[in-house]
Amino acid sequence: MRTVYADNAATTPVSQHVVDEILPYFTEHFGNPSSLYTIGQTAHRAVTKARQQVADALGAEQSEIYFTSGGSEADNWAIRGAAALGAKKGKKHIITSKIEHHAVLHTCAALEKQGFTVTYLDVYENGIVKVEDVEKAITDDTCLVTIMYANNEIGTIQPIAEIGKLCHEKGVLFHTDAVQAVGHVKINVKEQNIDMLSLSGHKFHAPKGIGALYCKKGLRLPNLIEGGAQESGRRAGTENVPGIVGLGVAITDMVSHIDENAKKVSALRDRLFEGASKISHSRINGDRERRLPGNFSMCFEGVEGESLLLMLDAKGISASSGSACTSGSLDPSHVLLAIGLPHEVAHGSLRLSISENNTEEDIDYILEVLPPIIKRLRDMSPLWDHIMERENNKA
Repeated sequence: MRTVYADNAATTPVSQHVVDEILPYFTEHFGNPSSLYTIGQTAHRAVTKARQQVADALGAEQSEIYFTSGGSEADNWAIRGAAALGAKKGKKHIITSKIEHHAVLHTCAALEKQGFTVTYLDVYENGIVKVEDVEKAITDDTCLVTIMYANNEIGTIQPIAEIGKLCHEKGVLFHTDAVQAVGHVKINVKEQNIDMLSLSGHKFHAPKGIGALYCKKGLRLPNLIEGGAQESGRRAGTENVPGIVGLGVAITDMVSHIDENAKKVSALRDRLFEGASKISHSRINGDRERRLPGNFSMCFEGVEGESLLLMLDAKGISASSGSACTSGSLDPSHVLLAIGLPHEVAHGSLRLSISENNTEEDIDYILEVLPPIIKRLRDMSPLWDHIMERENNKA
């Protein structure tokens, strides 16, 4: 049986190049970067090199990069930190969108319990935030706007530069969760008016458990972890040197091939859309053009998403119905509901996130397997019978 991994938005395999580069830091270069002797300084130089690699990939400066355990930690640090700075000035209003990752939404909800007010912007059918809505929502009390760069479920890319420009004109901090975007689309934090940016290495072939926060020079967020002098004294704890090295190598590899990868992956994605759209009562989720190169998201009426995933898995295809962080939930995706889908349609969602490692043969296999699975599920579905009965009555 053929196997196809098509859930790269959930996580990616660590590339062989990254594995080769990080292995020595588990063995001969195992030193603590804070130590003054040779093996410690070897590790320190590796951390410094990786920090520069991340900075170069984002158009930032080395001193603006802080390593974290991943995207969720970076999101929490940025949002809670900006909120604390705002509170000192009597500003306790935050603006975000209804389709953010739960690392953002849950952090905002926690801040609401601490007396902050949060505006959750609509994204409309195409899944994109309107800049004018952000402008209308900003008040004299606004301390932060946090809008994700690209959505993890439907792949839509937001007008980040325009939102950032507006925030700067209004004197409001701007953070973007770019976990799904880094390594896959071109980013320049200076040109795009970004004050803070979160990323996670395992979304682009680095190990799990390593990420980073870009925080522009001059923006002094409260310390995340008190203790040692690591990360300029702002996040204490001995550095995860192998992870940091892997992050630097992976982000450099991805950025150096970003155009060719995007061209290949978007062609595979479009091939998927073309084939799957031939299935009746299906719809593409999110904007057709302004989306990540590898993101495929569709809903199939009369189908239950969990059953669809299990049947695809039985055929060797790893897929998702939405965010991997909520895959155990029986509730429909908050993202799909936010773009206006009814519950019964949102339950039939399928996300395939492909990478440069996938092939045309992978796509053809998916398109061979998918239609009969959907037919089988619909044949067993009372909801599908209701849909057909309703259409027959209309005819």
